[in-house]
Amino acid sequence: MKDNPRNGKNRADISTGARVQVVQKQDQLSGNLTEGIVKDVLTKSPNHPHGIKVRLTSGEVGRVKEILPRDLEQRR
Repeated sequence: MKDNPRNGKNRADISTGARVQVVQKQDQLSGNLTEGIVKDVLTKSPNHPHGIKVRLTSGEVGRVKEILPRDLEQRR
């Protein structure tokens, strides 16, 4: 079964400026997601089973759980 390209596990699917939802370290148990724009991709490996780690423009760091569609980015 192929991974969903929007699930944030593959580095190639995530780029600077993408709107994403991440789970921060302190929110891992609750599953609370934080939405933001990718400033830096921090994970060096091509994929990660828990999601690629990124820094958002707000300075928050978390693992990508979902890459939001481009049409949502344009409506905001």
